Amino acid sequence: MPHDLNQPIIDEFRANKGRMTGYFEGARLLLTTTGARTGTPHTTPVGYLPDGDRVLVIASAAGSDRHPDWFRNLVAHPQVTVESGVFTYDAQAVVLTGEERDEVFARAVEADPGWAAYQEKTERIIPVVALHSLAQGGPGTINATSFGEAIKVVHDAFRHELALIRGELDKGADTDTELSTLGAQLRVNCLTFCQGLHNHHTGEDTVLFPLIAERHPGSTAALARLREEHDQIATLVDALRETLTTPTDPATTRAEVNRLTTALEAHLTYEEQELIPLFDAAP
Repeated sequence: MPHDLNQPIIDEFRANKGRMTGYFEGARLLLTTTGARTGTPHTTPVGYLPDGDRVLVIASAAGSDRHPDWFRNLVAHPQVTVESGVFTYDAQAVVLTGEERDEVFARAVEADPGWAAYQEKTERIIPVVALHSLAQGGPGTINATSFGEAIKVVHDAFRHELALIRGELDKGADTDTELSTLGAQLRVNCLTFCQGLHNHHTGEDTVLFPLIAERHPGSTAALARLREEHDQIATLVDALRETLTTPTDPATTRAEVNRLTTALEAHLTYEEQELIPLFDAAP
């Protein structure tokens, strides 16, 4: 069972498909491990860093001299369950060591200096863990009860992630240090958003849209428009990535985010209008 203090956070996370408020607002995960001694499941909210096909979690315990329970559990039982709000999937946990651990931790500190403050409070080396999805043929199980709801849930997750990026920009940056931190935070959020959006559109183009075309021949024009918009949005995503990988001013990044937001919102809304009724009408 989860710790009592975590249960309201877990309940809110699941009820709102990962969208949190207050202190826990932002991108987080629920990590379920198997108790090292008891063998029972334990669910814990954790922060994370996206890293290509894997997710990274940091066992900071707020700078405590003792590793968090979830870390000791996954060392004993490396297979865990991850909930992103939209997807639930099993993963294999691998504790990073040596230069790889140090490089990842340095990237985390660049985006959030709080990690460095935690390390300064303790003599233990704060562990970094990579979570590798074990899901086959996709990112995991979508937390929805119908195909129509699944489309809306995934789309709302992209809307939420774009809102996080806009929120970072709205905080502003007055010094070189703040500008560097802002850029690192934006790169982290963009990596989550951009990679997820690319995977989503690729899955639609190669699997979902051909299936819809076969079952609903009248959808051909709508699917053609959606595919064309995928290419347009990919171009906007590349432009946003470019502003985050080369030194630039926040105004330029904000302009690219606004262009992408406008195009993506129109695309998502049109897709929901065209596709959800097809799934809802299915027997």
